[in-house]
Amino acid sequence: MHDPRIDQLARQLVRYSTSLQKGEKILLDLYDVPESIGLALIREARAKGAYPLLRLHNSRLNREMQKGAEDEQYKIIAKHLLAEMKDMDAYIAIRGSHNIAESSDVPAANMKLVMKHMRGVIDHRVKKTKWCVLRWPTPSMAQQAGMSTEAFEDFYFDVCLVDYKSLVPAATALKKLMDQTDEVHITGPGTDLKFSIKDIPAIVCAGTHNIPDGEVFTAPVKDSVNGVISYNAPTIYQGIPFDSIKLTFEKGKVVKAESPGKTKEINKILDSDAGARYIGEFALGYNAAIKHPMRDILFDEKIGGSFHFTPGQAYEEADNGNRSQVHWDMVCIQRKDYGGGEIKFDGKVIRKDGVFLPKNLAKLNG
Repeated sequence: MHDPRIDQLARQLVRYSTSLQKGEKILLDLYDVPESIGLALIREARAKGAYPLLRLHNSRLNREMQKGAEDEQYKIIAKHLLAEMKDMDAYIAIRGSHNIAESSDVPAANMKLVMKHMRGVIDHRVKKTKWCVLRWPTPSMAQQAGMSTEAFEDFYFDVCLVDYKSLVPAATALKKLMDQTDEVHITGPGTDLKFSIKDIPAIVCAGTHNIPDGEVFTAPVKDSVNGVISYNAPTIYQGIPFDSIKLTFEKGKVVKAESPGKTKEINKILDSDAGARYIGEFALGYNAAIKHPMRDILFDEKIGGSFHFTPGQAYEEADNGNRSQVHWDMVCIQRKDYGGGEIKFDGKVIRKDGVFLPKNLAKLNG
């Protein structure tokens, strides 16, 4: 039996998230997902009078390509993918994951080579198209979340089909507050961090680029970060799982990076280039329907009561000048059930134990 929520999701992605218009071209980039969502997206795009183009991916085939990656090969691949992307007005990517660690045995040097060539394609997509990226619920994801497949599917559609438009006023109020802020001071278990966000714009995210959504992001002044941060959400990067990451900063740079049993691996990633040891994004998550991490960053970075502090590439919209092939969203949850914590803007407590205190931000608490 067809699940009508699939049609609802496709409609939201086409009509709200990418605001697709008649005559526009949209690339549907589908990774290990069922035909049903592809069919729904194609039909929605056509209903708007747009032109859908389709690209299908398989994670095991991608792994095989990456394991034997050569510079000349990926130069050609990137050339053709960039030409395709330059012809698009909009982009929707839906990514399934039968095995979240499928790429874990691809050599780091190969991943670096692939990302070097793909960076231009990603940059054009982010800067020049209307885009939205999301995961697809699979038994693998349900297992990550510690849930049954059916329960996870219900959770997935609940958080993806949330009324994001209703959160925009409070998120905009948070943006204005961040735009007026100079010093941010974050404290919590194993965390005492100070940095400036002065004159760097804050950006509201409410269902237009990532689904699920729910964050306001900016970036720290590149050399202003000092102190230590202990992340309590597990993460996965380049197919490698990491837990309990701890970073120490001096004048903006990560001078010490630790993760139990993976300290060598984390430092290898942070040594990818000069920008990987500087922070490219600071964001506050406010999707109250997402409460616990599951090693899937499109969910984890939106967790209600969380923030993420991201080594690597800055976004053009909130640009502190940092450039890197790395963009690694690491998440810290500050609700009481995760140890609590405070965020101060210019000395005033804005969020305590994951709860926003100003009245005009209360809607973001769920």
